[in-house]
Order: sequence, then C-alpha cells, then structure tokens
Amino acid sequence: MSKLVIVESPAKAKTIEKYLPKGYKVMASVGHIRDLPDSAGQMPAKYKSESWASLGVNVDKDFEAVYVVKEARAKKQIADLKKALKEADELILATDEDREGEAISWHLIEELKPKVPVKRMVFNEITKSAVNHALNNTRQIDMDLVAAQETRRIVDRLVGYPLSMLVKKKVNYTLSAGRVQSPAVALLVERERARRRFRSAQYWDLKAQLTKGKSTFDAVLNSVDGQRIAGSKDFDELTGKLYDGRDVLLIKEELAKALAKGLKDKNLKVSSITERQYTSQPKPPFTTSTLQQEASRQLNLSAKDTMGLAQKLYEAGFITYMRTDSTNLSQQAIDGARNAIVELYTKEYLPKEARIYKGKNKGAQEAHEAIRPTGDAFTHPSKSGLRGREKALYELIWKRTVASQMKDAKKTSMRVDLEVDVDGKVLNFRANGNRIDFPGFLRAYVEGSDDPEGSLEDKEVILPPLKEGEDLPCKSVDALSHETKPPARYTEASLTAKLEEEGIGRPSTYASILQKIADGRFAKKEGKALIPTYVAFAVVEFMENHFPDLINLGFTADMEGDLDKIAEGREDKVNYLHNFYRKDGAFKDQVESGETNIDGEVSKIVHLEDFDGVLRVGRYGAYAQFGENDEVVTVNIPDSIPPAELTPERVQDLLKAKTEGPKVLGNHPETGEKIYVLSGRFGPYLQLGGFDDEKEKTEEKPKKGKGKKVAKEKPKRASIPKNLSPDDVTLEQAVHMLSLPRRLGKHPDDGEWVEAGEGRFGPYVRHNKDYRPLESKDEIFTVSLEKALELLAQPKARGGRTKKVLKDLGKHPSTGEEIQVLDGRYGPYVKAGKTNATIPKGVEPGDLTLEKAVELIAEKRAS
Repeated sequence: MSKLVIVESPAKAKTIEKYLPKGYKVMASVGHIRDLPDSAGQMPAKYKSESWASLGVNVDKDFEAVYVVKEARAKKQIADLKKALKEADELILATDEDREGEAISWHLIEELKPKVPVKRMVFNEITKSAVNHALNNTRQIDMDLVAAQETRRIVDRLVGYPLSMLVKKKVNYTLSAGRVQSPAVALLVERERARRRFRSAQYWDLKAQLTKGKSTFDAVLNSVDGQRIAGSKDFDELTGKLYDGRDVLLIKEELAKALAKGLKDKNLKVSSITERQYTSQPKPPFTTSTLQQEASRQLNLSAKDTMGLAQKLYEAGFITYMRTDSTNLSQQAIDGARNAIVELYTKEYLPKEARIYKGKNKGAQEAHEAIRPTGDAFTHPSKSGLRGREKALYELIWKRTVASQMKDAKKTSMRVDLEVDVDGKVLNFRANGNRIDFPGFLRAYVEGSDDPEGSLEDKEVILPPLKEGEDLPCKSVDALSHETKPPARYTEASLTAKLEEEGIGRPSTYASILQKIADGRFAKKEGKALIPTYVAFAVVEFMENHFPDLINLGFTADMEGDLDKIAEGREDKVNYLHNFYRKDGAFKDQVESGETNIDGEVSKIVHLEDFDGVLRVGRYGAYAQFGENDEVVTVNIPDSIPPAELTPERVQDLLKAKTEGPKVLGNHPETGEKIYVLSGRFGPYLQLGGFDDEKEKTEEKPKKGKGKKVAKEKPKRASIPKNLSPDDVTLEQAVHMLSLPRRLGKHPDDGEWVEAGEGRFGPYVRHNKDYRPLESKDEIFTVSLEKALELLAQPKARGGRTKKVLKDLGKHPSTGEEIQVLDGRYGPYVKAGKTNATIPKGVEPGDLTLEKAVELIAEKRAS
C-alpha cells in the first residue's frame, strides 16, 4: 500500500515527489476537475427542467450549486485517481494554499469519495524542508475557505449569466458582462471620457545651456521679476485655462522668443546654491499585484504571461507561491536575503536590523509570505539554469527580494539659481542636480515606472563645482513650446494598481480580469495603453443607467470584503447570497425589471461629449448618423479611431470619403487594376480592384437553369501600417504591400502553396496552418522555396503543437475573430481568439453553424 498525494499540475507533482519519502505516489488533478455547467444542456437530467437550470445554481434552495465534470480530460483524470486511490491507505491533498486550492481539494473529496483517511497539507514553497514540514503538520480542509471560493463563483455566475444575456439582448448579442470586469471597464471608459473633455493649453519657457570650464549643463527659466512662470500643473485639464488664483506668468511665443534673443552673449550670475541630503528606501518584496506591474513595466509581459511564468517557477521550486497580498518575509527568507547581500555586495550594504514590511491591503488573503526565491540560500539567476522570459522574471523577483533587505540609498540634491537682466526684466533660471552618495539597494534593483521620465529619477545628474556670485557664459538658449497632456490611459500595470488600491479583485483574479478586458471587445492595446472600444462605452452607459452598483468601486470593494468575512467564518454564505440576489429589490428583481423596461435601441446609443451626430454600436461595430428624416447620412466609425479622438475633423473626413468614394492611388503596373485607399472598421487599408467601374474578376454568369453561379473572387487587400498615414502612401509602397503574402511555390508533399508574409507576430513562411518565423522583414522578399521547406521541416518548439482544423466557420460578426472547429487533445471544440468553448454532447462538429458557435463563445465568455 502507498500514500496518494494529489496536487494540481503534473509539473508540481514531479517537483515535490523527489522530496517525499518512499511509499508516496504523487498525481495531478490538472486544475479544477469540475465546475458549474456552461449551459442547461450540461446539467444532469433530473435538473434540466428546473427554472434555474441555465444558472447551474438552485436559487430556490440555499443556492446549492450543481457541479459537473465537463471535460473528457477531467473524466479520464478522475478515473486514474480513483484507480490509484484503491491501492492507497491514505489520501493527502496538497493543492495550493489559497481559496482556489482549498476548493480543488474539496471537489476532489466530493468526486473521489475516499474510504481511507484524508489529510490536507499546504506549503508556500516547493523545497524539501517546506514539503516535509507540511507533511508533519497536516490539517483538515478549511470549509470556510471553500465557502468563500464557492460564494465568489456563484456570485459571478448569478451576475455574469443573466446580466450577459440582458446585455446581448439590449446592446449587442456577442457581449458579456461580469461582476469584476465591469468596474474595471468603467475605469477605462472614465479615463477616456476625461481625455475627450481635455483641452490642451500651450505655454512657453526657455532652456539655457551654460558652461563652466569643460562642463556644460542646462538651466530652465523659473521666474520673471520674481513671478513664477506657468507650467503644466497650473492648467485646468478640462478647460485648458489657468486655474483661478494662480499667481503665475503665462509665457507666450512672442515673449519667449524676445527673451531668448535678449539673452544672446549674456552671462548668468549664480545667485544661490542649495544642497539637501536625503535617503530613499527600497520597495517591499513582490505581491501578486506589484509583480504584475513591474513585469509589465520592465519586461513588457502581460498579466497572464507573468502569472503563467510565475506558476512554472513555483512548480519548479524556484519561487514561493505567486498569489499573495502579503509583503511579509519569513525569517528563513530574511536570512537568505541578508546572506546574499554579504556575499555579493559586502557587509557595507547590510543594515543592522532586518527590514519588516507590513501590508497595506485591507482583506489580505490567506497566504502569509511575499513572492521570493525559495529556501534559505537564494539561487542566483546566473546559476539557475533558467533561460529567456522565465530567467528574466526570476531575476526580477530575486533582485527585488534582496534589495528589500539592503541599506537605504543616500543622495544629495543640488539646486542652483541663476539670474540675468534682459531689457529691464530679471530672469531667474534654475538647474537641478542629483548625486548618489551611497547606492545602497540601488546596487541590486531600480523600480520601473509607467512614466518614461520617472525612470530617470534614480540616475545621477552631476553639476560642475559652482560658487555664488560667479558669472557663467550662456552657450545657447532655446525658446521651447509645450502643450499640456491629457490624463494617460491605463496600462495593465496601472490598471492593476488601481484595482488593488480600490480593493477590487484579489491576487488570483487580476490576470483573468485583464485578459477578459483586453480581448478586443472592451479594449485594445496600443503599445502598453488600454484603449476602450465604443462597445465598452455602450456597456458602461448601460450599467450606469440600470445597474450602477455593479460598477461602483466602493460597492465592488465591499463585496470583496464580504467574501473575506466568509473565508474567516464571520459571514454566512447562504445569508449573503440571499441578500445579494433574492430579497426584494435585489439583483434578481433588477434583471427581471430590465427585461421589460430597458429600451434596446436606446441602449445601443453612445453619448460622447461634443459629438453632433447619433453614435451607435451595431453588429459590425460603431456607426454615426447625421441629419434628419430623408437626409440622414450614416457613416461607419473605424475601431482605429479611439472615442477620445473622434473629433469633428475626423468625422468630416469619414463623411467626405463616403460622399466622394474611395481614393484612387493609381493603377497596378502588372494587372492594370486600380489601387484604392479605403477605411474599414479596423483601420485604413489598400484594395486592388473590386469596384463596379472595373472589369470584375469573375467568370461569366451561366444562363438560368444551366450550371451554377460562380462566386466573385474577393479583391486583394492589405492593411496600411500604423506608422504610415493613408495620405502619404505611394503607389510603389502600395504595390509592395499588396504583393504579400508572396507565393514561393507548391509544397512537394501535397501541392499546397508555401507563402511568405507578415502577420501579427512578425514575418513568416507558412504552409496550410503551419507558420514558421523569419528573422527579418527583408527575408519575406528574398527567402526561397528551398529555405522555406527547410524551416517547415524543423520540429516545432514545445507548446507549438498544431491542432487539426475540422471546420472554418468564418469571422465573428462583432469582433472579426476567425472562428474554427478544432480537434484538440480532449476532443473537438470551438475557438475564437483566445476563447475555447466545448461543443455540447449530441452536436456533431461538422454540423456546427457560425450562429451556434457565436452563441457558445458568448456563453463561455459570460461564465
């Protein structure tokens, strides 16, 4: 007989098995083995006729959840676990120590129904000492934690499913709405509204370049005749005007240039020198939120990628558990960090006392340690054997942890004021310097910043030795124009920080929230910025008008606090769910009222400040209508124009393009067809032919009753790159872009074309659905068929297994995503973008329609 240990993942199982004594067998559940059903069709037969079947939760009887094993993968795993359990004399559940892990252990008990003793072991890191300590200190499943996880899941279903159905009916049938994603989307929309309200203001200043010996440094104008000059913080971001009561001088272009001219060949006198010594302290070790923020800033990783990499590092035994609110370090971790400091940086960098960090978050979760390297002797990144992004993330965690126990950095700031008389006006210039006297923790780690200027904060700016009263020649002076900037859009990093600050979500939820938001329906990424779509505006308006509590930050944060109370045993799950969902005027009543009273046509209207037309969201994107009665003109609004930038000028351009027809760039030198510059939902693009005034590329239509009609061949199109204005595209460039993808020849195995082109992830060669990257864009036009066949013959990297495509259904009518039926490892499924939806039993993959697939995808995103 043996002892069976169950964890979530095969990688975790492999790592901890080597630390356990003989006689222990470790297996993986591979995540959650069961969940709420995706639809009424997945419900057990005895429940299918119930009014609550579509929810999967018996709202009439204590909110009992019905859980089902949905995936073939999970069914096989359960069978294997049951088989192994028959040979065991003890079951040990070693899933993660948070609510999700506790719930997985409970689901395993419910499904396996063990007849042997059951123990629960938890550990914060996968090291020999931690695993053995957990093995000697087992406990029972904490049903309060299970209740908290189940309550969250049930609330999300009670909100997500009916609200999504309502949003589909009243706004757009492809949409969904969620309990936590809705307030996050509202934050993006409110920031975009602020950008639209923003009025830019212009102001000028002077920058002088001064010399002292062989050194040069810059000084900027600070005041004129003792009156401070206006800067960006002195302007109201809504009106663009100076705030009332500000005693500042607004420098305009004429004055700035006159002063600059008057400074020619003048010396500036040093009037005062001020030095100030100060210290800066290291940041605490990483929590889930701060790790995601820093990984975004410094490594350009999405929250999803960060958590995926961190999961691998945890399971491989490199870092402690990566879902935590805590900044606390154990004594073992403190000792490990302090030893690393002495070894790598000497005792000079080691403070006498260890630093103790206390979390600021209300309702911090169960995990009691920050994210850090494991053990008491931190493995140095260079000796870890890690590569690529895993090594980069581990190095970030290693540096932050070690730096958190190092001495403060000591610095000296220097402020030098200089004066000069120009045409009877006394001009005060100011130069700022910064010197690092002792780097302290900066030797190990410098924090990133969402503000590019902020990353310069810890860099030295050394001024030459100066004395009060000395004259310095002005080498040059520039009159500089500035414009105030609108509030910056959220990035994944700054949105995560805001959600954490407001108490919305928890460590385990940030990545999934961001993934749902940034999938193209509610926001698109431009660089790191998250730009809300017009659909996001419509949904937020819908929520503001009919379900304001669900996007109220305080309401959502309070709900998180209530879930924490359930986890601590201070709140009853059923009582909480009743108050939220069933009592008079609660969520159920609000949804039922909305079914009758909400006007769907009104809900499709998006209200933008200073917009003259009627803006709506439709099945294929946003469109605007202008005029009245028979004079109404409708124009599509491309997704490439953000709501904050839909100016009257942009609208006029769109109306003009519709009225005058597409711009003709010229004729293709080989085919003679016209090349058009067009604007579509996803931005400007080129099209070769395809309009009625040209000879259509079709075969002659057969006479009625004689033969089949031959479909027109779609005209060739190519997107215009973002860095190139449609007005600046030349005929030569257009021909170049329309030549892609370039056909290299036919594959000798099946006679299908091998092509070279450029896609979302860069230049490639492809054969059917098999893509291989090229090193540069130039190779697209130089790679030969032979070279392409060599690349295609190479085995794919791990994780690049090609799924067999059973059926192409076409594009999603709302998002434009390609929808396919794929044959995966665990059976056929529907895929759109990053969303995979299981095909219900009884439905043949070949019989699936686009309409049904869209419905399955929508249900999956709503769950």
